[in-house]
Amino acid sequence: MTEQKPTVVLVHGAFAESASWSGVIEGLRERSIDVVAVANPLRSLPGDAAYLRDILAGIEAPVILVGHSYGGMVITEAAAGSDKVAALVYVCAFAPEHGESALELSNKFPGGTLGAALSAYPLTEGGTEFAIRPDAFHHQFAADVPETRAAVMCATQRPVTEIALTAGLSTETPAWQSIPSWFVFGAADLNIPVALHRFMADRASAKGTVEIPGASHALSVSRPDAVTSSILDAAQTTGSSR
Repeated sequence: MTEQKPTVVLVHGAFAESASWSGVIEGLRERSIDVVAVANPLRSLPGDAAYLRDILAGIEAPVILVGHSYGGMVITEAAAGSDKVAALVYVCAFAPEHGESALELSNKFPGGTLGAALSAYPLTEGGTEFAIRPDAFHHQFAADVPETRAAVMCATQRPVTEIALTAGLSTETPAWQSIPSWFVFGAADLNIPVALHRFMADRASAKGTVEIPGASHALSVSRPDAVTSSILDAAQTTGSSR
C-alpha cells in the first residue's frame, strides 16, 4: 500500500480557542503536513464529539487526532471505533475511561487549582458555563507564557458548560484502547495534576510520553515545538496503514 500523508486535526479544550494551536500549525506546515484546527463547541461531550466526527468524515487522508485538555475527552469519544484515526495525541489532556468525566478525573489526584480560578455564569437555555477569571488566568492557565500574550489568551478564551465537564465518557471502549496514543504534558500544569497525566499515559500504554519540566497547561502556546515533535512522532510511527 502506498503510504498516504496524514492530516493532523487539532481540538482545543476549555478556556482556549483554535488559534491557540498557531505555533503547532506553523511547525507542521513547515513540514508540508495538512492541518485542521477545529472550533470545539464546548457545549456537551456527546454534541462536541458528534461535531468532530462530522469534520473527520470530510477528510480523505488518515488522521492524527490531537486534543488539548477537555479536547482529550472529545477525541476519545469521537475516535472510538474509527478506522480513519491512525493515532491520538493528548496534549495536557484528559484520556478518560468509560463513565469518567473531566471533573471526576481532575479530582483523582491532588495538585489542581482550577476550581478556585473560575467564574460561573447562568445560561438562558439553562445550566451554567465557566470561564477563568482575568485576575487568575495568567498564573492558572499559562504561567510560562509572557503576560501580554496571556492577556490576549484570556480575552479570547471560550467558556465551557458545566454539563460538558461533568458528563462521563459514553463509549464503552475508549479510543485509546485500540488506537496508538502519545502524551505530552507540562510538569507545572495547574489545571490537570501531573500525577493524573502520568496515570492516564500509563493506563493507555502510551507509545510515547513526554513530560516537560516547568511547563504550564498552555503547552501548545508555550512549547509548540515539543507538541509538534510528539505529533510528528505519532505520524512517523503509525504511517497510514490503519
